[in-house]
Amino acid sequence: MKSSVENLSPTRVRFDISVEFNEMSSHVADAYKKVASQVNIPGFRKGKVPAAMIDQRVGRGAVMDEAINAALPDFYTQAAREHKVSVIGRPEVDIKEFVDNEKLSFTIEVDVRPEIKLPDFSTIEIKVDDVSVTTDEINEQVDALRARFGTLHDVERATKTGDFINIDLVANGLTKQLKSAMLCSKQMHLMVK
Repeated sequence: MKSSVENLSPTRVRFDISVEFNEMSSHVADAYKKVASQVNIPGFRKGKVPAAMIDQRVGRGAVMDEAINAALPDFYTQAAREHKVSVIGRPEVDIKEFVDNEKLSFTIEVDVRPEIKLPDFSTIEIKVDDVSVTTDEINEQVDALRARFGTLHDVERATKTGDFINIDLVANGLTKQLKSAMLCSKQMHLMVK
């Protein structure tokens, strides 16, 4: 197999691949076996049809089409490895020339992983501004966390500033409109300020 690679863009290449027919012999034999297992020819068991009979009844073109379709991925991956190309995506294949019992020439265009050149990180400087935090800001954040995640405990003493109280509210002599508004919540938690 002869192959060459041409860069079309930083992310696309074209392989030109030429294969001698003897390199395809195993693929041709497999194609005959596959076609023989798919056709029914009177006088022969399925899968036991000789190659000459397949050529006569089905046509050599169908067998060669099967052989080429099976061989292309092998030759394509071999060329990609040979040229150390990291392919991505689905290739576009174009068969340029096929001469039975002689050669097969085709081109493949495919997307490739772009080469990325990283800069020298040791030369990059990053400046971080110093952060100054006051004690009041720290206390404010700690108090906010206490209020958010703290739990309330019952105590037996008079209320002080900062205490939460639980009251039962009963209102007498209110108008009808105010009574309906008070029915939503009878128990309330209030903070003494």
